[in-house]
Amino acid sequence: MPILLKNGTYIHPETLQFTTTHILVEEGESGAIKFIKDIPSDFNFQTIDCTGKFITKSFVCGHHHIYSALARGMGAPKKNPENFNEILEYVWWTLDKCLDADMIEASALYTAMASLKSGITFVIDHHASPNVINGSLEIIANAFEKVGASHLLCYEISDRDGVDKAEEGLNETAEYLKNHQALVGLHASFTISDETLKKAVELANQSDTGIHIHVAEAQSDQLHCQENYGMRVVERLQKLGAMESGKTILGHCLHLSENEKKIISNSPVWVVQNTESNLNNKVGYFNAAGLGNNIMMGTDGMHSDMLRSAKAAFFVGQNFDTIGYDSVYQRFRNADKYLINNNFKGHGHNNLVVLDYDTPTPFNTDNFYGHFVFGLESRHVQHVISQGKLVVDNRKLITADEDEILANAKIQAARLWAKMRG
Repeated sequence: MPILLKNGTYIHPETLQFTTTHILVEEGESGAIKFIKDIPSDFNFQTIDCTGKFITKSFVCGHHHIYSALARGMGAPKKNPENFNEILEYVWWTLDKCLDADMIEASALYTAMASLKSGITFVIDHHASPNVINGSLEIIANAFEKVGASHLLCYEISDRDGVDKAEEGLNETAEYLKNHQALVGLHASFTISDETLKKAVELANQSDTGIHIHVAEAQSDQLHCQENYGMRVVERLQKLGAMESGKTILGHCLHLSENEKKIISNSPVWVVQNTESNLNNKVGYFNAAGLGNNIMMGTDGMHSDMLRSAKAAFFVGQNFDTIGYDSVYQRFRNADKYLINNNFKGHGHNNLVVLDYDTPTPFNTDNFYGHFVFGLESRHVQHVISQGKLVVDNRKLITADEDEILANAKIQAARLWAKMRG
């Protein structure tokens, strides 16, 4: 059934033009929205009164890790990490090895729910579960679709657990790509052999898709590449053909040389920044200078709130980045462009948020950026429409039972933590 958003103020996501109108929202993967002046007397719509509310296109998370959803509040690792590589070894690589199918499903359900409630209807995820590789992407996809969120998934292929695990990751990716849009995921240069990287690039080319990989998140990634391959990370990726697709995503990109920045800016690939994760891991600060315009934003599994991520990028960037009021919003919205330019499905015009924004000051096109940085928060998300279907109504998920998702997540988190301690 079509949805009628009555008497709302629509904010165009690109021009930022404000239009007070009625909006008819069509259902479906490619459904449209129509502005109508008068409501037909014989209409058969699901009607939502948006008087005093603001309507705009929903949000995209450009880099997530659903596998971290059950980590919140877990106990300290067996060894206190002293650097980024030890954070991976004693925290995240310990966690991902303990995941089973039930934990993955619980993580995906919670992440989808949390994303939708903060206005994100599309998640680009990078998954790892070395002891449950086969079928893991299908588990995540089914969970997201059950709740009503769209997705672009990949499995994090890596040689860190042996060649057999890398092959299994390649096979899982190839199998999943037969029936789904997806990327070919790779962990990072320092855990990927030339042979695995070449196979991943070949699979991406055969499947007309891109690579999704962490790049120079810490200086150690560069040091490993220089010591083992005699070149820097982006140079290695270029040499082996991983920099040629506009669907490819490079995560982080903190420790780059001028030549690497030039390679990126002259390529069609996309960079995704993850400010809060970088702060948490003490690995450095993102700076967009020299990288070109293909920059978007993610959460790196820290949370599922892109408005929060944008604010963090702006405030941290005042000292470390070439970021301003217009460019923080541009990066926030660039994931839209990434999906549209590459013909990925699930983020059409009929993906919308209705914002109950209680501003004490005038709000219009001319001062939108000031409100975006200093005012708008996920608590203002009242309704969310995903592919023309109402999925969040008055801040409550209506496509699945929130209490059931949370209760099961607690059970699976306790199982995970016990397994990590064992």
